[in-house]
Parts: sequence; structure tokens; C-alpha cells
Amino acid sequence: MKSINKLFVLFLLLAVPAAAQTKWAFDKVHSKVEFSVSHLVISEVSGSFKNFEGSVEASKDDFSDAKIDFTVDINSINTDNENRDGHLKSDDFFNAEKFPKMIFKGKSLKKAGKNKYKLTGDLTIRDITKSITLDVVYNGTVKDPWGNTKAGFKVKGSLNRFDYGLKWNTLMETGGAVVGKEVEIKVDLELQKS
Repeated sequence: MKSINKLFVLFLLLAVPAAAQTKWAFDKVHSKVEFSVSHLVISEVSGSFKNFEGSVEASKDDFSDAKIDFTVDINSINTDNENRDGHLKSDDFFNAEKFPKMIFKGKSLKKAGKNKYKLTGDLTIRDITKSITLDVVYNGTVKDPWGNTKAGFKVKGSLNRFDYGLKWNTLMETGGAVVGKEVEIKVDLELQKS
């Protein structure tokens, strides 16, 4: 009889699925990847990457257990200046021909307040991988007029571009750098439940 009870319990354990992972796709029409960096010490240059893709999987409604993968196409860089974009794609910066992708793999998403998180993951640029922590604001989840479930996020952070081999620079007469070392990152994401 004990063997039958053990088999029954084992059957129940195997029959109950683990928490289901919900998959979310990037709604690229309503998302953007932007950056800014100081220029000549007195102003900023901003730009964006037009082509990116990724996935998010989570079993919790607040996304606190989310698995995040994100890839950016370096060749889609746009600073509204063709010459500058070409320079950024060159070996002085990204070397887009040899390293066409920037890749982020999320490792943890920790609560940092109401609807606020710290997202830590590995960022790879030019085959150099470093850990980075980004600030995330979860804007909530809604159903759109067409019945799709959407979730919105704002992600912000900064990185030292020299850490990733983006080392080109020229000093001005005053000693300041033409291009700053710290790059500000801003990502607005709208996800759609798959």
C-alpha cells in the first residue's frame, strides 16, 4: 500500500507543471534605444540604434523573475550625421564590420522600490563582456484596444566606453576630450505578451 501511495504522490508532483513562463516580444514600433555622450565638454551628442531585438520571459506578474536577452544591430546607429555614424561604425569605436552586435544578457532583476528595479547583466561590445547594472522603472501592464497585453519599462544607466574598447579621442587645447568617456543609455520598452 505504501508503494502505491508513493507512486500516487510522485505522479501528482510530475503532473503539476512548474510556474509557467510568460513570453513577451518587443514592440519595436513603440520602443527605442538611445544614448548620449558629452561633446567638446560643453554639449552633448545623442543618437539611437534603430534595429534591435530581444525577449523577456517571466512567471511573475511584476517581472521580478524576468529572463532578459537583448541584441542591438551596431550598423543601425543614427546620430543624424552620416559622417559621424560612419566614424562610430569604424574601428575607432564599434568596428561594426567585425563586431556587428551589442548583446545584453540579464542575470538578475532586484526590487529597488515601488515599480523600481536594478537590472544586472552582462553587456558585450567588441567581444568585451562586462557586468553592468541599470535602473528600471516598470510602468505597468495594460490591454490595448485590440486585446493585446502590453507592459512598459524605462531603463537608464551609464557605461565607460573605454571599458569596451571604444577608445578614440582627441584632446582640445584646453585639455578636455572631444568625446566624453561616460555614455548615458536610455531604453524605452513596450512589450507584447506572446
